Amino acid sequence: MVDHVQLETFQAVVDHGSFEAAARVLHVTPSAVSQRIKALENAVGQVLVRRAKPCTATTAGAALVRFAGQVALLEREALAQARGGTRISIVVNADSLNSWFLPVLTAVPGVTFEIQTDDQDYTADLLRAGSVMGAVTAEGAAVQGCRVERLGAMRYLAVAAPGLAVDDLAGTPMIVYNRKDRLQHRFLSKAGLGTINPPIHYVPAAAAFNEAIRLGLGWGTVPEQNASDDLAANRYVEIFPGRFLDVPLYWQYWKIESQLLETLTAAVKTAAVSRLR
Repeated sequence: MVDHVQLETFQAVVDHGSFEAAARVLHVTPSAVSQRIKALENAVGQVLVRRAKPCTATTAGAALVRFAGQVALLEREALAQARGGTRISIVVNADSLNSWFLPVLTAVPGVTFEIQTDDQDYTADLLRAGSVMGAVTAEGAAVQGCRVERLGAMRYLAVAAPGLAVDDLAGTPMIVYNRKDRLQHRFLSKAGLGTINPPIHYVPAAAAFNEAIRLGLGWGTVPEQNASDDLAANRYVEIFPGRFLDVPLYWQYWKIESQLLETLTAAVKTAAVSRLR
C-alpha cells in the first residue's frame, strides 16, 4: 500500500522541480520532504527521484508519477461533486488544436484545462511520463495504463503562394514547424524526392506558419481543412496537385474509471468523425 502523503510529496517534487519548492507548496520543511521521499523509495525498493536541477522522476518513478496523477484526478472529481471545479491536463498536436479540437472542450463544463502542444509523433511521451491524462497522438499502440481510440486521419496538402518558384524544390525553402516536424520530408519522400535537402525556415506557431506560406517565404504542408479557404481565394496553390499525405490520429487516455475522461473522450470521438478523414 502506497502512503498517500508520501505519494503527494513525490508528485510535488516532480511537478515543482526541487525538494525546497515542494516543501513550500506543501507547507512543510525540506527535511520533511526528503524523509518522505526516502521512505517511499524504501517502500518501493527503487530510486524514484533523480536528484538534479530540476529534480525529475527516474524510469522507475515515471509509472508512479502517472499513478499519483490518477489518484489526484479521482480525488478532484469526488471533491468537485461537493464544491465544484477540477482540472484536466491533455496534450494535442498543434494542427489539431488549430483546426478541430478546441470546441471539444465545451462538452465538459465546469472543468479547467491545461493544454500542452507537441508534434503528434511525440505527444504519447507525455502520457508515459504521467504529465497528461489524454493525448491526440499518431501512436496507435496503447501506452501502458491507457486506452486508445482511433480518430481518423488528418489530410495534408503541400501548398505555396502563387508565383513561388517551385520547379527546383531542392533550392526552394520549406516552412517547417520545428525540428520534430517531419511532415514536409515525408511528403517529399512520398513524391519520390526524399533525397533532396532544401533550405528550411522554422516557424513554430500554426497561424504564423500559414502566414509564412502566404507571404512566399517557402512551401509547406497544411491540413486540408485549413487550406481550403486559401486555395479558393488563390492565396495558396498546390505544388503536388492531386497528392496528399494522410496522418492517422488516435486518442489515448488513462485507463481509470473517470466520468470526466469518459465525457471528454466521447466529445473527442464525435468531433473527429465530422472533421477527420
